[in-house]
Amino acid sequence: MTLSFDKEAIDEIAGAASMANEQAEDIGARRLHTILTLLLEQILFEVPESRQKVYRIEAANVRERLDDIIADEDLSRYIL
Repeated sequence: MTLSFDKEAIDEIAGAASMANEQAEDIGARRLHTILTLLLEQILFEVPESRQKVYRIEAANVRERLDDIIADEDLSRYIL
């Protein structure tokens, strides 16, 4: 399996991690790890049964998966 990230997706991921660090305790790269875990959770769960060889992550995927969590300050404090 190959994961492919668009440049815009990488920018969104970095922005989400930065914003979450500003809203809650700044834990640096550990926040990025949590963001990536949330983003890739479903894909990694499906991999063993999937025949798909390449997963392309785009900015829209990142926003769809993370925006609600990051926007909810109380939720982001506990999840992120």
